[in-house]
Amino acid sequence: MLGKDYRGQDCSIARALEVIGERWTPLIVRDAFYGVRRFGEFQTHLDIPKAVLSDRLNGLVQDGILARTADPEHAGRHLYELTPAGRELWPVLYGLLVWGGRHRAENSRIFRHSACATVLDDRGWCPVCGVIPGPEDVVSEPRPGHERLRTDPVSLALAAPRRLLEPLMV
Repeated sequence: MLGKDYRGQDCSIARALEVIGERWTPLIVRDAFYGVRRFGEFQTHLDIPKAVLSDRLNGLVQDGILARTADPEHAGRHLYELTPAGRELWPVLYGLLVWGGRHRAENSRIFRHSACATVLDDRGWCPVCGVIPGPEDVVSEPRPGHERLRTDPVSLALAAPRRLLEPLMV
């Protein structure tokens, strides 16, 4: 089994990978940006083993990327939300989305600046407003003509345009 750290590396990329570099972790963070907040929603949308999801969520909470709070609608359960440090990961994830779309497979979603509805460029820049909007000012929507592969409740909720970080309770 691979270790979780890069002790021999004197590099901030290595330190960042110790937090967000494990398998599934970037997808969990992506889904948190999409508004997923409950364990069951993460699990269903990602098809991730429950034990792995629990481990990754605990690590993200411990590392200050996610905050865990009691779910007022479900006793004994929790909600997860990106912290300010977690929200700072948006440019990194957006960059991975762009890179993956350019070199692996077209992205299934497009991202617009909520203020003017303009599609963001590959740098996350709104060419109309001349800004790189924060995630709270970005709307994600399905790419027209892109075949939807999943029919779980999260995927169905994401079939409509949604502002990033807006809680998705399915």
